[in-house]
Amino acid sequence: MSSTIDQAKAKADEAAKVAKDAAAKTQELAQTAKTDPKAAAQGFLHTPFMRGALPFVNGGLAGMVATSCIQPIDMIKVRLQLAGEGTTGGVKPTPISVTREVIAQGKVLDLYTGLSAGLLRQAVYTTARLGFFDTFMKTLGARAEEQGRKVNFYERAGSGLTAGGLAAMVGNPADLALIRMQSDGLKPKAERAHYKSVIDALSRIAKTEGIGAWWAGAYPTVVRAMALNFGQLAFFSEAKSQLQDTSLSPRAQTLAASAIAGFFASFFSLPFDFVKTRLQKQSKGPDGKLPYSGMVDCFRKVIANEGPLRFYRGFSTYYVRIAPHAMITLIVADYLGFITK
Repeated sequence: MSSTIDQAKAKADEAAKVAKDAAAKTQELAQTAKTDPKAAAQGFLHTPFMRGALPFVNGGLAGMVATSCIQPIDMIKVRLQLAGEGTTGGVKPTPISVTREVIAQGKVLDLYTGLSAGLLRQAVYTTARLGFFDTFMKTLGARAEEQGRKVNFYERAGSGLTAGGLAAMVGNPADLALIRMQSDGLKPKAERAHYKSVIDALSRIAKTEGIGAWWAGAYPTVVRAMALNFGQLAFFSEAKSQLQDTSLSPRAQTLAASAIAGFFASFFSLPFDFVKTRLQKQSKGPDGKLPYSGMVDCFRKVIANEGPLRFYRGFSTYYVRIAPHAMITLIVADYLGFITK
């Protein structure tokens, strides 16, 4: 009995000491903030909590900056993927014809339809994927250093695949809302939902189709994210590692590595992005059935009715959307990582 009481007292004393130390540290930071605000900010950035949170914060901010720049290209990409659904013939749309059609229906700002959903998606998805990837790479880097070697490509690829898959599950509702908002203009005027914002879209989808509808197309979204992150993060990290011994400046190395990463990300992920868009856009027909029952069914029907090359329709537009987004995201993330060291 006495030993139990002694242990309890020891734990209480230890907790009190931790609390006193924390209070003293807080007072020290407050005093530093008054005399030297810059040093206080730097000290705050080096607290354990901020060191763990910064990769996620920097990733989210970088993704939101990139999305704000390339949202019109993403809008055109989605319209290209949905054009001529279920048919093999007809006039093939081009990025220019789709852009003209969108502007003709309303105004130039219509190219930014779904921006709120895109920003929410980046705040959730890119925050998670870059944060997870950076965390995984630091852990792998420390382990590799202990073993006297460098992180290899397979470890980078595994980190990219895992980070992409985890982040995609979290970000699927915002991704769904983005597709619904961007494809709304393709419907007859009487059938359009005219979503006001991402919150309005998500709430109305939940009311009419149930909360589970937020994860429609989640499987291809996760696979697409894993493919994209494998191409983007793994090849970016590998390319930067290979370019370190060249005469290129650090900035040129980052630009070249992100361009390479953008190509491979586009190549590996476009078929899954195509299927994801189709599944998230679909709605029940007059017979009460959905056009596609799932990812495999969508792949099968598109190959049978539209041909396998349909999956790569708009590859140039997709690359122009992915590569700059990857470049802006990775460059901004690198810069934010540099100033918050």
